[in-house]
This record gives sequence, C-alpha cells and structure tokens, in this order.
Amino acid sequence: MLKIAILDRDGTLNVLGDGFIASPDDWLPVPGAVEAVARLNRAGWHVVIATNQPGLGRGLFDAQALNAIHAKMQRLVAAAGGRIDAVFYCPHADSEPCTCRKPASGLMEQIRDRYGVEGAELVAIGSCAAHLQAAAAIGARQLHGVCSGHSAHLQAELPPPEDWPLGTRLHASLPALVDTLLQELAPPRPGAGPDAGGLAVAV
Repeated sequence: MLKIAILDRDGTLNVLGDGFIASPDDWLPVPGAVEAVARLNRAGWHVVIATNQPGLGRGLFDAQALNAIHAKMQRLVAAAGGRIDAVFYCPHADSEPCTCRKPASGLMEQIRDRYGVEGAELVAIGSCAAHLQAAAAIGARQLHGVCSGHSAHLQAELPPPEDWPLGTRLHASLPALVDTLLQELAPPRPGAGPDAGGLAVAV
C-alpha cells in the first residue's frame, strides 16, 4: 500500500511572510521542515503538497513565479535528501467560485485519484483547519495539525479548536510530528512488547 502524506505549504513547510509568498526570495523554510520531509521519504512515504494560492487569481504573481518558488522548495528538500512528489494548488481568488479551494475537497480528490488510493489511506498534515477539513471530507482518518504558521499560538498538549476536524492530533512542529509518526509505525524491537516476557534462554 502506498504511504502518502499530504502537506499544506504556507505555515507548515515555509514561514509566513508579511503578505503573499510571491517570489522565491519570499519562500523560507520552517526550521527543520525540509529535513522532516526527507525523513518521511526515507521511511517510504510519498510527500505531496496541497495549497491554496489565491494570489494567482488576484494577479499578485503569475504561474511562472509560482513555479520558481516551488523549484526553490524542491531544491532545498533535495539538498536535505528528500523529494516532494507533486504540488497540487488552487489558483482561484477567494471571491471566485471553485471546488478546489480548501476547505473544499477538490485538491484532495485529485491527489486521491492520481495515486489510486482510498481517502482513508491518506495522511493529512497542516497548520490550518481548512487543510484538514478538506482531507476529512474525503474520509482521511489520520489528521495531524502542527503548531506553526497561523497555528503557532496553539499548544500541542491541548485539544485543537472546535473548527478543526474531530480526531485531529496537534504536534509542536513538523519535525516533532515526524518523530511521533515514525515511532508509532516502527516495528517492535525484538524482546519488546507485552508478549516478550516469560522465558529466558541461555546462549
């Protein structure tokens, strides 16, 4: 089974600027984020981005600039030993009707269909409720929020706000989330676990 993690971009992978991220110079990674992507890759995960980019619809930057931003993102991830498989984005302004602007589920549906998986198999990771709401709408069961970007004021040890989907787990940062995810999915060590006791064998 494919292991696919769908990450939000702004606030999860890159720090939020004063306005829109409109050029490669504006795109600065959250500390430890690109290394966290590489760690997911090494553990067998495909990492995909789903991001709203209303600045395109507003004419604040064009597709060429967005491609250059994502090329920088890919270079930094590659330098850390990782890879982002694809970037799915909504280009519409807030005022434009569409089915792909999160929290609508269109981007998540595209990713699900591209990889031929069920929604329940996807893992969604983001720093805003809209990203996780969109994933929950297609049946994603693993919903992880990170306390960065617009959610930097949240605390990982507390429940998420009421507008976040039921079952969302909060983590202090993307690196902290990856620590938890890889630990939970790691195979048990020999001699560990509730069934490991009972007999000692001399060798």
